Amino acid sequence: MMENTQHRVLVIGAGLAGCEAAWQLARRGIAVELHEMKPAKYSPAHTNEAFAELVCSNSLRSDQLENAVGLLKEELRRLGSLILACADETRVPAGGALAVDREGFSRAVTARIRNHPNITVVEREDDSIPDEGEVIVATGPLTSDAMANYLQAFFGEHETLHFYDAAAPLVSFESVDMNHAFFASRYDRGTPDYINCPLSEEEYHAFVQALVSAEEAEVHGFEDKHVFEGCMPVEVMARRGVQTLAYGPLKPRGLIDPNTGKEPYAVVQLRKDNAEGTIYNLVGFQTHLKFPEQRRVFSMIPALRQAQFLRYGKMHRNTYLNSPRLLNRYYQFRAEARISFAGQMTGVEGYVESAASGYVAGMETARRLLGLAPLDLPAETAVGALARYVSNPSVTEFQPMNVNFGIMPPLDHRVRGGKRKKNAELAQRALDVLEPLRTAAEEGVVCG
Repeated sequence: MMENTQHRVLVIGAGLAGCEAAWQLARRGIAVELHEMKPAKYSPAHTNEAFAELVCSNSLRSDQLENAVGLLKEELRRLGSLILACADETRVPAGGALAVDREGFSRAVTARIRNHPNITVVEREDDSIPDEGEVIVATGPLTSDAMANYLQAFFGEHETLHFYDAAAPLVSFESVDMNHAFFASRYDRGTPDYINCPLSEEEYHAFVQALVSAEEAEVHGFEDKHVFEGCMPVEVMARRGVQTLAYGPLKPRGLIDPNTGKEPYAVVQLRKDNAEGTIYNLVGFQTHLKFPEQRRVFSMIPALRQAQFLRYGKMHRNTYLNSPRLLNRYYQFRAEARISFAGQMTGVEGYVESAASGYVAGMETARRLLGLAPLDLPAETAVGALARYVSNPSVTEFQPMNVNFGIMPPLDHRVRGGKRKKNAELAQRALDVLEPLRTAAEEGVVCG
C-alpha cells in the first residue's frame, strides 16, 4: 500500500509551490488533501482552471549554471521536483533560458497531481487555517481577500506585507510584421529563438515619450516604490530616465540586424509563449497602462503596428509574509510546527523559487511525520540559501527576492577569470555539496 494512512496533510493552494509540496508529500506515502478555489473562483490574474498556472511570463529564466536560478533548477531536477520535470517536458526554444508552453506546462502538472493515488483534490476556497492537523498554506501572492484578512489577524497587522507585480502582453505571431523584425538569440547563443523588433534612435525616443505620458489603469494604493524590481512596469522604467529602457529590456547588445549588418539603437524582443509558436510575449513589457493605451503605444513599434493583442498586460497586488519573524528554514511557522507556508507568499520571488519553497516545505513536513531528521539543505546550495534568506531573523527590511549567488557563502579562495568563472565555481560547489545528500533526500519515498 503506497499511502501512509497514519499521516494526512492539508495543502491549501494548487499553484507551483502547492503542487510541488503535495507531490513531495505524496511520493513519500503521505496522504494529501489539496484544496484549490478554481474554477469556482479566480484571482484577478488567473484565467485557467489548470494547476500551476503561469500568470506572468512563460519563462523560468536562465538555464545556465553560471546563473543562480539555473543552479536552482539543476538542484531541483536532482531532488525529484515535479515542477522542473513538467517544465523540461514542455519547454519551448528560448536560447539559454528555460521557457515553457504555458498551457501545456499547467496541463502536465495538473495531470500528475490528479492522477497520484495519494492526492485528493478538493475544489473549495479556504478562508482560515484549521485549528488542528498538518497544514501547508500555499495560496500564493494573490491570496484571496478572505484568507489574506485571516492571516493578517492571525499574525498581526505588521506581519503581512505587500508589493505590486505586473504581467506582459501577448500577441499573435501572424500579426507581427517580419519585414521589420528578425529571428535571433543574443550573442547567437543557442538557436535563433527570439523575434527582435528594432527601433531607430528617433523611433525609440518617440516610444519612450509616449510611454511616459500614457494613461495608467487605476490600481488601488499603487505607488512606483511598491513595485517589485524584478517585474517593474515598462512605463515606470521609462520614467527613471530616457535611456533606462535602452540599457534594460530594450538593450541591443549582441543582436545584429541582418537588414543593416549593425546593432540597432534599441530592440524589443518577443519570446514564444506556446510550443506551436503562434503566441509571443513582449519580453520585459510588464505594464499597468490602460488597455487602449497599451495598443496605441506598443503599436508604435514598427513590427507591431498591426499586432493582434491576445492578452493585455495587467498589474496586481501581491501579498507576502514577514517571513524572517515568522518562519524557520523549513518554512514552518516558528510558533506552531504543524503549519508551514510555501510559495511567493513567503517572500521568495519567481516561479522556480516558489517551487523550491514547496519542495522544502513538503519534503521536511514528510520527514517530520515519518520520524526522520530534517534534511537541512546547506547554505552552499541554492535551495538551502533561499530557505535561509527568508528565515533570517536579522533581516530588518524584508523584501521579496529572487535567488542569487549573493545569499550563498563566498568561496574560500580567490577566482581569476571574472564573475562568470566565480559563479561557475559556486555552482559546482553547490552540486558537490548536494550530491551526498541526494540519497537522504529520497528517504521515505515509496512512489511517484
